[in-house]
Amino acid sequence: MSDVVCIGIVVADVWGRPIDDQPEHGRLMLVDQIGIGIGGCAANTGLGLVKMGVDTAIVGKVGEDGLGRFVREAMAEQGVDTSGIAVTTEKNTSATMIMIDSAGERTFMHSIGANATMRPEDIDMQQVAEAQILHFAGALVMPGFDGEPAASVLRAAQQAGTTTSLDVVWDDTGRWMELLEPVLPYTDIFLPSFAEAVEITGRDTPEGAAEVLMEHGVGTVALKMGEEGCYVRSGELEVRVPAYQVEAVDGTGSGDAFVAGFLLGTLAGWELDDRARAANAAGALCVTAAGTTAGLRDFQGTVDFLVEREGERWRELAEEAGL
Repeated sequence: MSDVVCIGIVVADVWGRPIDDQPEHGRLMLVDQIGIGIGGCAANTGLGLVKMGVDTAIVGKVGEDGLGRFVREAMAEQGVDTSGIAVTTEKNTSATMIMIDSAGERTFMHSIGANATMRPEDIDMQQVAEAQILHFAGALVMPGFDGEPAASVLRAAQQAGTTTSLDVVWDDTGRWMELLEPVLPYTDIFLPSFAEAVEITGRDTPEGAAEVLMEHGVGTVALKMGEEGCYVRSGELEVRVPAYQVEAVDGTGSGDAFVAGFLLGTLAGWELDDRARAANAAGALCVTAAGTTAGLRDFQGTVDFLVEREGERWRELAEEAGL
C-alpha cells in the first residue's frame, strides 16, 4: 500500500544546456550537455516523494516504445510502485524537449502522446482508497479527464477518506475555469502557480485568487510564486513564506518538487507555515542540479537544509513526523 498515489502526466524529457540562442535554420549548434530523464507532473512529484522517503505509486500511461520502457524501468529502479503505469499502442510515449539557458530558465516543446489516451477507467480506485493522499497532476492537458471525469475520481477518493490534491499545467485553450469548476469542490489541496491562479480566477493578487478558489470549494490553496516563495491559505489562516536563496542551475521540475514538499509536510502533520517551508525547501533544492529530481535530497537531507536555514527546531519536527 502506498501513502501517496500520483495520477497524471508521465513524460520522457530530453534536455540540453546551455542554450541561450536558437541555431540558424539547417545549422548545427553545440551544447555542453544533453540528457534524458523522467518528467511530467505526476512523475516528478512522485519521484520527489520517493526520494524523501514516502511510499508512492505513480499512475499514468506510456507508449509501447523505447521511451516508455525507459520511463517505467527508471521509475521502478528509484523505488516507485509502477503497477499503475499502463501501456498503449495507440500513441507514443509523451515527450518534452527542454532547452535550458545559462540562467536555468527553460523553453519547452511537447508532444502529448500517450497522456491523451488516459481515462478514469485506467485507475485502480482500490489503490487510491488505501492511500492517504491522491495527487492528481496535469489537469488541463489530459482531455480524458476534462471536467466531470476528473471530478468523479477526486469525489470517489474523498468518499473513501483519501485526501485529494490537485496541480495543473498551462492551458493554451483558455478554458481554465470551465474545465476546473467541476473538480474544485472535491479538491482538498490545490497547488497552482500564481500565474495559473490568475488565469483561473481572473484575480491579480494571491489573496484574491485564493478567495475565489475557496469559494469554489477548495480546502487549502498553495500558490507557487517563484522567487517570491509561496502564499498559502487554509480557512481563515494565511501565510506568506519567502523563497530560499540558492544557486540555480535548472528550474525544471521545481514546481513539482514544491508540491512534493507540501505533501510531505501534510503527511507529517506539520502546521501550515511549516508545510510551506518544506515545499519551498524542496523547490529550492530542485533547482541546484540539472534535471527534474537530481537536486532533491532524502528526508534527512531536506531536514538538514531546513535546519541550516531555519534552525534546530526542524530536527524536533522531523522526529515527531515519524517518516
